[in-house]
Amino acid sequence: MSSVIEIKVPDVGNVPEIDIVEVLIKPGDVVTVEQTLAVMETDKATMDLPSSAAGTIKTVHIKPGDKVSEGTLIATLEVGEAAAAAPAEPVPAATPAPVETAPAPAAEAPKVEPAQPAAAPAAPVSVSSEGFKAHATPSVRLFARELGVDLSKIQTGSGRKGRILQDDVKNFVKQVMASGGSSSGGAGIPSIPAVDFTQFGEIEEKPLSKIKRLTGQNLTRVWLNLPLVTYHDEVAIDAMEEFRKSVNASMAKDAVKVTGLIFIMKALVAAMQKYPSFNSSLSPDGEKLIFKRYFHIGIAVDTPNGLVVPVIRDVDKKGIFQLSNELAEKSELARTGKLKPADMQGGCMTISSLGGIGGTAFTPIVNAPEVAILGVTRSKVQPVWNGSAFEPKLMLPLDITYDHRVIDGAEGARFMEALKSYLGDIRRLLL
Repeated sequence: MSSVIEIKVPDVGNVPEIDIVEVLIKPGDVVTVEQTLAVMETDKATMDLPSSAAGTIKTVHIKPGDKVSEGTLIATLEVGEAAAAAPAEPVPAATPAPVETAPAPAAEAPKVEPAQPAAAPAAPVSVSSEGFKAHATPSVRLFARELGVDLSKIQTGSGRKGRILQDDVKNFVKQVMASGGSSSGGAGIPSIPAVDFTQFGEIEEKPLSKIKRLTGQNLTRVWLNLPLVTYHDEVAIDAMEEFRKSVNASMAKDAVKVTGLIFIMKALVAAMQKYPSFNSSLSPDGEKLIFKRYFHIGIAVDTPNGLVVPVIRDVDKKGIFQLSNELAEKSELARTGKLKPADMQGGCMTISSLGGIGGTAFTPIVNAPEVAILGVTRSKVQPVWNGSAFEPKLMLPLDITYDHRVIDGAEGARFMEALKSYLGDIRRLLL
């Protein structure tokens, strides 16, 4: 006996739309449990969609470029004794039709005569911004949100029946930049002119990954809207390193080693507890400060597709060994593209560490709606004056960038001094 089951998109966190970038199955394929059926991509990470059962693919309901969400039907799978031997049935011609028509809700795309679409773009329909819900598809609305554009401010829609298209959003942004105005709190600046680089020599073009594109857009919004200040300092960590090495020496050979980043996480949380403004977010209207009673720390991880930030939750309640194991697991998931959106949400503050690469200082950009980010670069031995002579000290450079609307310079300096006191003598974490 055999039966047919449906494979659907599982719970991926609070993400309304996910892009299908690659479909790895076709009708007739025999798949195993946990075999990857498709590759999905959000604005923060790519992830594999595994099969929940073994059997033969009967029908595939998605294609590259589709947008899906939790519960979307991916494929039907024949399971049971007959599944492996049963010949694949051809895909019915009508099967893909619901997927193709789904992105265009009937309420937003009224039926029109076939001859109308060609003539409509030539005569844009004026739309009002007062109490008017702009006619646009979900993908255009998402595109507008990514650019910080209020669709109600676009006075003309060049699509059918006044529908706002992606080109309308692009043209609106160009007009705002050219006029020196602003849209949704952003600052209008002259655009960088296009350059034909082929006139200088041979070139090669490669598309940016979605993670890099949307990360760039988010960082641009932060840079334009937040008054950022970066404070640089350094701390002697000889005692911390000596303790870390002694801990690792006493551990089993196959155990996950404790890194200096774990102590930085614990020290950062202790400083945040002392200065709660660093564990807050500013309300969208700028009138209230939202203080958080939890301590989740984001760790920027370098991956082939760009930086992603998995979040380690409840750092204040976990020991260094548990944090070491969790950080190692999350980092591996990030590098292999298997992080879920929920794994990258809810951070209170982010650490961006370049210690494994080098550098002496840099200016990390705040991961809004957080109000601060800590940058760490490579430690090195330096001569430090102790009052009577120079002595060698292992110095760790620290860089903290904060939102000046929430944190002033004096508080930023005090926070860094507190952080340095915990890193300089980790016994203070027990007080």
